[in-house]
Amino acid sequence: MKPMPKPFALPVKKKVDLTSIDPRDTGHFKNKEDVVEETEKLKKEFQELQEKLAAGKKEAILFVFQGMDCSGKDGVIKNVFSGINPQGVYAYSFKTPTAEESQHDFLWRVHSKIPAPGQIVTFNRSYYEDVLITRVHDIITDKEANRRFKHINHFESLLSDNHVKIVKIFLHISKEFQLEKLKSRIEDPSKNWKFDPSDLAERNLWKQYRKSYEDVLEKCSTESPWHVVPSDHRWYRNYAVLSIVVESLRKLHLQEPPANPDLQEYLKELI
Repeated sequence: MKPMPKPFALPVKKKVDLTSIDPRDTGHFKNKEDVVEETEKLKKEFQELQEKLAAGKKEAILFVFQGMDCSGKDGVIKNVFSGINPQGVYAYSFKTPTAEESQHDFLWRVHSKIPAPGQIVTFNRSYYEDVLITRVHDIITDKEANRRFKHINHFESLLSDNHVKIVKIFLHISKEFQLEKLKSRIEDPSKNWKFDPSDLAERNLWKQYRKSYEDVLEKCSTESPWHVVPSDHRWYRNYAVLSIVVESLRKLHLQEPPANPDLQEYLKELI
């Protein structure tokens, strides 16, 4: 297998400058055709690894996806996680907290969605929204944000201690790419349902979101580091995320359950 494209995994506790990472980067690949063969190999390996994960029921893995509006969180989850056994794979999307959720701490609503042994779970947005949009809109102070960073790191450490591997992926797009996507949602009637006028207001806060993301990527890249994936080119984004997913499962060193010799007795009953 070819090595994972870069830049992906961020160094632990290092300052992050997203402007230094080109969202149009495609590594050493020139076009979609260059990744077709490798993508097929990775998808086959993903299927095999997922089967071992489900059969072993010892480890679990959580994929957290974050990114600016139009970064393609829905699309990449649909693309990368299609074609594998849907049993044992769950996807959750986190919007504005409900009235009930707002009555609890900010991690309360996600804890019940954490995968059980043998399962894969994807989060489309996550508990990180509570240190991003809340901070950009001055719902919480910088002091409170830093307190929440510590809670998040402790929470992820707790999950890790309970055999839940967390893989965090930031889909990195340019402001120009976002503009084109927003235009297409207005101009294409079939995509009108995707457009929300509030997206324009959020776009005006691009710099504030970037700075908040940089803070998150630095302060919450610990034993579960963040991965930054250039995402202006959808084909490369999909390939890159698939590479991260497969590599993450490889690192679990999954084994098939041992054979059960006692089952041979049941052969006598099969006539």
